[in-house]
Amino acid sequence: MLLGLFALPAFAAEPAQAARTTAEQWLRDQYATQGARVVAQAGTLDPRLQLAPCPTALSASLQEGTRLMPRMNVTVRCPGADGWTLRVPVQLQVFRQVLVIVRPLQRGDGVRPDDVRSEERDVTRLGYGYVSDMGEVEGRTLSRAMAAGSVLTPAALGGRTAVKAGDQVQLVSRLDGIEVRASGVALGSGDSGSRLRVRNGSSGKVIDAMVTAPGEVLALP
Repeated sequence: MLLGLFALPAFAAEPAQAARTTAEQWLRDQYATQGARVVAQAGTLDPRLQLAPCPTALSASLQEGTRLMPRMNVTVRCPGADGWTLRVPVQLQVFRQVLVIVRPLQRGDGVRPDDVRSEERDVTRLGYGYVSDMGEVEGRTLSRAMAAGSVLTPAALGGRTAVKAGDQVQLVSRLDGIEVRASGVALGSGDSGSRLRVRNGSSGKVIDAMVTAPGEVLALP
C-alpha cells in the first residue's frame, strides 16, 4: 500500500481545504519522476462536511493495488483519537515521454530508431502501458501490426529476434526420421516460430524455413 506523510500546517478555518491540498501534493510526490510533469486537481468536497481542525500533519494513502488512472481517490487522515478520515477525489495527469510509431508496421517487423519518435503523453490514459526507452526494443519484433501514431506498448513487442537477415544459420531438414544439417544464410528476420526464406550454403537454393531457436531453422516441406 502506498503510504506517506505530508507535513501541512493545520488550517483552523478550512480543514477540508487542507485535506484537498494534502491529497494533491501527495499524488504529485508519488508520481514525480525525472522528466515527468504531474498535474493534480482535487475535486470539490461536500460543503456540509464538518471537520475539526487537525493539530498534526495529515497523512495520505491509496488503497492497496490501486492502478494509475485519470481519477484517483486519496484517503486523507487526521491522526489521533479525535481525528477523521476523508476520501478526496483527484483528477490526475502524469505526462511522460513515450515512444510513438511514426509509420505503419507489420507483425514480425523489427522496430528501428527511425520507426518511432518520443512524445509527451498522459500515461494515466495508457491502460495498456507504454515503452519509453529504445533499449527495451532492441532485438525485438512486433507481435501485432501497429498504425502510425500508436503508442508502443510492452504487449506489442514479441521476444528477442532469434534470427536476423544475413545471419549464418543451421538449416535442419527432416525426412522419414532422418535429420540432415547444413549451413545457410537467413534472408529474413524472425522470432521462434516465424517463417522466413533461407539460402542453402552448399546448393545456393532458396527454401522456406521456420525459426526453431537462435541461429537454427527447420526446412519446411
